[in-house]
Amino acid sequence: MTMNDARTSPHSTFGHPHRARDVAALTSLRRIALPRALRLVAILLVTALALGALLLWRVPWVQTAAGMGRVTTLDPADRVQNISALVSGRIAEWYVRDTAFVRAGDPLVRIEDLDGEYVTRLEAQLDAARRKHSAAKQAADTAELDLARREELLGAGLTSRLDYEQASIRVQQLRIAEEQARAELNDAEVNLSRQGSQTVVAPRDGTILHVEAGDVATVVSAGQMIATFLPASGTRAVELYVDGRDIGLVRPGREVRLEFEGWPAFQFSGMPDLAVGTFAGEVSFVEPNARPDGRFRVLVTERRDEDCDVPVTRPGMHRAHNCGWPPASFVPLGANTRGWILLETVPLGYELWRVLNNFPPIAAAAGDQQGQP
Repeated sequence: MTMNDARTSPHSTFGHPHRARDVAALTSLRRIALPRALRLVAILLVTALALGALLLWRVPWVQTAAGMGRVTTLDPADRVQNISALVSGRIAEWYVRDTAFVRAGDPLVRIEDLDGEYVTRLEAQLDAARRKHSAAKQAADTAELDLARREELLGAGLTSRLDYEQASIRVQQLRIAEEQARAELNDAEVNLSRQGSQTVVAPRDGTILHVEAGDVATVVSAGQMIATFLPASGTRAVELYVDGRDIGLVRPGREVRLEFEGWPAFQFSGMPDLAVGTFAGEVSFVEPNARPDGRFRVLVTERRDEDCDVPVTRPGMHRAHNCGWPPASFVPLGANTRGWILLETVPLGYELWRVLNNFPPIAAAAGDQQGQP
């Protein structure tokens, strides 16, 4: 061994080689071994990473566009309405109270004019207008008969043309007076009819939610709101507000999973078949204009599948409920709702990468988008 080899050899010190028996006596390094627990942890970590990578690559995940909203109706006539006073006056009597259920045409409130004799005077005015119109019509009819007689006399040469023309002018004047009397009669009938509408009736079957006006001491004006009314029947819908990043892939016909406030549910957005207590819906309309906060309004209607076999996990808890929404007693109008619009199915790893980078969901295949707006 040369001097340089001795200096670089691990079995030498300061250029002097170690003797073989001295090197064999150094056993401390060979006694130091990796603990078994640490080796087990390392194996488990490697296995977990491998399984995690495999799951991220192979597990399917349904992309969703989530949004918050509330229960509403498609027809504005089915929503909560304000009942207004048709005429000005003083409230004489209420026939209903809060939470009262009424039928179409049932009286709600009676309003009296501040002048107690006003209706009596209107009736007298109407009677006078009828007599005036009857007299004007009778006078015009008589003038018509006189004109016919003068026309016969004129043909026989027994009267002058001047008398005939004056009779014709008189007929026209009396017909004008008759029309004026008819207009006065119409005005009197309208005024009395308006006072007859002082009894406000229910427009349809429904519930009086709240009586706004007070008792007999309250004076109301025409058009003033006096009660809040909720129609009994209507087609429910859900309006969701979706972020503008996802709205490009939301179109009519997309399936939606809904979670209603107050209804026990567990949502697994990426695997909707595993969700519990959610309900099926379908996108009906996507509003083309964004709201001031940048979100878009999406209307979701109720969806009922032909096959309504609902797996029951626990009493009252259904998995992937596709047989309609809960009754209105559980989910009334205005109830808060959270919805997930189902998009495309991608690997779980891709979805995690997309969410971390705040990217939009992927679009459907070209063949799936044919015919879609």
